[in-house]
Amino acid sequence: MTDIQIGILGCVALLVLLAASMPVAFAMAIVGFVGFALVRTPQAAMSMITMDLYDTFSSYSLTVIPLFVLMGQVAFHAGISRRLFKAAYHWLGAMPGGLAMATVGACTAFGAICGSGPATAATMASVALPEMKRYKYSMELGCGAVAAGGSLGMLIPPSVVFIVYAIMTEQSVGKLFIAGIVPGLLIAFLFCLTIYLSCKRRPHLGPAAPPSAWSTKFASLTGVIETLVLFVVVIGGMFKGFFTPTEAAAIGAAGTLVIALVKRQLKVKTLIRSLQETVRTSCMVMIIVTGAVIFGHFLAVTQIPNELAAALAALPLPGWIIVALVILFYLVAGCFVDALGLILLTIPIFYPVVMELGYDPIWFGVIIVVVTQMGVISPPVGVCVYVVSGIERDVPLQTIFRGALPFLAALVVAAALLILFPWLCLFLPDMVQ
Repeated sequence: MTDIQIGILGCVALLVLLAASMPVAFAMAIVGFVGFALVRTPQAAMSMITMDLYDTFSSYSLTVIPLFVLMGQVAFHAGISRRLFKAAYHWLGAMPGGLAMATVGACTAFGAICGSGPATAATMASVALPEMKRYKYSMELGCGAVAAGGSLGMLIPPSVVFIVYAIMTEQSVGKLFIAGIVPGLLIAFLFCLTIYLSCKRRPHLGPAAPPSAWSTKFASLTGVIETLVLFVVVIGGMFKGFFTPTEAAAIGAAGTLVIALVKRQLKVKTLIRSLQETVRTSCMVMIIVTGAVIFGHFLAVTQIPNELAAALAALPLPGWIIVALVILFYLVAGCFVDALGLILLTIPIFYPVVMELGYDPIWFGVIIVVVTQMGVISPPVGVCVYVVSGIERDVPLQTIFRGALPFLAALVVAAALLILFPWLCLFLPDMVQ
């Protein structure tokens, strides 16, 4: 049996294990280890898995993950998310669907200090849905807006998905973060436009709340200043080259701790809970990354990525059609596999193909995150939808999925715009020296 045949069998075995509900990290690690042992030797496989485990968990570049996760956890427990929603509510609540728009705005702002889609969805569900119920909002619209808005945490920097993509493809974390700003704001605008049009057509979905006085509106902005300062310091510092992504993460985490102390909301119990969640989430991500690295080494020795890249590049088709097929694959697969796991699983295969065709790796990273965003609100494995359902148990799951469908259409429009106009992703990173 040739190395390529073993590699194909390994991919089939991985799909079988995933279909059997084995966690993606362990499925990739097991297939990668056994496959490497068959292609090389069991001793080489043992050496490889030992080095991969050590290299991943001792990696300096991966320390950005626990630091940014800590930043988001402290921000949540310190009440920053509630203050963001309150400010967005006072400014947008009087419009049709204004509370849902405020939720999207708060998700966008909170995503700038969180870095995780499900975490953003969980946070804003607990903050926004009780207010929507109080103002007689349709829970179809409310839950759909929270699930879709939560997905922005994957794209708005700092993003854990961008960090992992950058490490796997040896791209600049800072440039990827900066590249996600304009697409993230574009999608947030399209989400708000979707809400406005839906409520104009069916006013009962999101009745307007009483208007707030201008003095109240301006007073509520104090809850945004702290987030804006953190975002400018963290992202602006990387943009100007004052510090590395790891240093930016440390500054961001320290900044949230300072804000929590100043607001007198950093209790010992709160800090312990934040640290526990940080350890749990970071270990989960690191284990998934380790499994992907092991599986990637197996694919590398089988030469499947190189052979596939050469074969696709040689097809008598325009490059944009091949990239469109790759994006279509991510769109379909994202409905069944977690976004982070999907990216870790497929980047070793598709990244060489896209590079062979001459496309920009930063642009490709943004497009992949946007497309996998669709997966987190699409059935059957829409993780953000399940997160909202777990918090709002009175709303049927199918109702939340139905509420998320209009936002799925907005994401399709956003992806099309970013594909047609790549400069939307690239003009800010190109300004970085």
